[in-house]
Amino acid sequence: MAEGVHAGDESVQALVKQHYDFILQFWTPTKEAYKSLAMSYILPSSYRDHYEEIAKGLGKFHYDAVCIWADKNL
Repeated sequence: MAEGVHAGDESVQALVKQHYDFILQFWTPTKEAYKSLAMSYILPSSYRDHYEEIAKGLGKFHYDAVCIWADKNL
């Protein structure tokens, strides 16, 4: 994100795949459920707060990347 890479970029999408694989250790979400999980990165929550502490707009960037990946892969 800091380098101006789009959320749909192949390198970002590979990271989302790693995130999804991590999630699979605990739960197998449907497309909508995975996108809903990502919504917690932009709605008021401790997840959003954590992302925003790292970089302003990171939660939205991650949300967008997850939605793109989920639409293509789930």
